[in-house]
Amino acid sequence: MAESGEIIVALDTSNAGEALSLVEDLMPGITVFKVGMELFYSTGAGVIDSIAALGAKVFLDLKLHDIPTTVARAAATLVRPGVYMVDVHAAGGSRMMREAGEAVRAASAARGVEAPAVIAVTLLTSIDRDVFSREIAAGCDLGDYVVRMARLARESGLDGVVTSAFEVGAIRKACGPGLVTVVPGVRPAWAAEVHDQRRYMTPRQAVLAGADHLVVGRPITRARSPRDAANALLDEVREARRDASGGR
Repeated sequence: MAESGEIIVALDTSNAGEALSLVEDLMPGITVFKVGMELFYSTGAGVIDSIAALGAKVFLDLKLHDIPTTVARAAATLVRPGVYMVDVHAAGGSRMMREAGEAVRAASAARGVEAPAVIAVTLLTSIDRDVFSREIAAGCDLGDYVVRMARLARESGLDGVVTSAFEVGAIRKACGPGLVTVVPGVRPAWAAEVHDQRRYMTPRQAVLAGADHLVVGRPITRARSPRDAANALLDEVREARRDASGGR
């Protein structure tokens, strides 16, 4: 995995040309890009090859969630050069997660490529405590649920989790430092819009909370100068990492 505090830029577009232009503009400062459902379903896997050809890596964010055999077979098809991480939904259960991880590792070995990390989505950051208690799990604390999903992912042999920064500390305490945390819902103080996110922090707050990777989209991709916005965020993350390590 890449070093702690790395920014992953979300390519939230259906246009491959626009996505590749952003990749070219933001490299080499940004080297990992998130390809989600919108871009993948619009362009197919070829966009991954195009991003990899530019020297970048891909977090393939398709949030696989189905019966174990289906997810395992689907996950295996996603293994290709340039794919750095793939994710599944922890709510699919331990067998689904375990079989997905095993399928990815087996496919990687068969194709002679480095195995991508397989991580689990604990709970969407668009879901706040009110929605969680009313619509998903009445009587269960949201934070406890996220930690339980993170434990299940670790016990299922996965490499990490997607989680709100608010739960990173509790996940670290419950699962140890080896479980990678990928944190969406990151918004710099100068980004006025929060869009669909309900549980979000600034990049500095997320790093100080212990996040390994920060996923940032529109504050960079919709900025007047995406490169300048990315550089400002990288500076903020580096400063936060220095502060978190006591200035070392």
